[in-house]
Amino acid sequence: MLWFVLSWTLLLGIGGCDGQSVNPCRNETCGREFDPYSPLVLCSALPDKFVECDDVADFTGNTSMAEALGYGCTKFGGTKFEDVQHTKVVCHALPDIECYGDTDFLRGNEPCVKYNGYNFLIAFIFSVLLGFAGADRFYLGYTGHAVGKLLTLGGVGVWWIVDLILLLIGFLTPEDGSNWDRYF
Repeated sequence: MLWFVLSWTLLLGIGGCDGQSVNPCRNETCGREFDPYSPLVLCSALPDKFVECDDVADFTGNTSMAEALGYGCTKFGGTKFEDVQHTKVVCHALPDIECYGDTDFLRGNEPCVKYNGYNFLIAFIFSVLLGFAGADRFYLGYTGHAVGKLLTLGGVGVWWIVDLILLLIGFLTPEDGSNWDRYF
């Protein structure tokens, strides 16, 4: 009889940790401690397929906000691994996943990289074939330089060659600071 009463109590929504719902409290706020032998896994330890993560937070030029929150990118891009800033992202456990702890947590070491559709191969072809007319600079977003290059016909060829070399050694990159797209 006691078993019958207890099962109906749980079905009716009485008896949760907070006394309000069947969904029991799963963190320290109601005095419950994590038991590593229980079937509940820490939310922050869930596999990636049970978690949705937000995009990296863009705090470009606002280092105080990134430091206060403990995550976020203050600079995007870089041509070498050591030049790229890394940050944590805010993740959320999927709605029907039961886990212990906060369902919103920080995870990962995500690179602060943006891709805006600029492709190195296209920029290189523009530079070789139409570099004297500034097509490579127009493509990369340097409109002012491109007009100057167009009016001087690539600086009488010198600017054209210099831009080709700068592109090949990695000093001529998209103007908005984004990285080259990884795929053609």
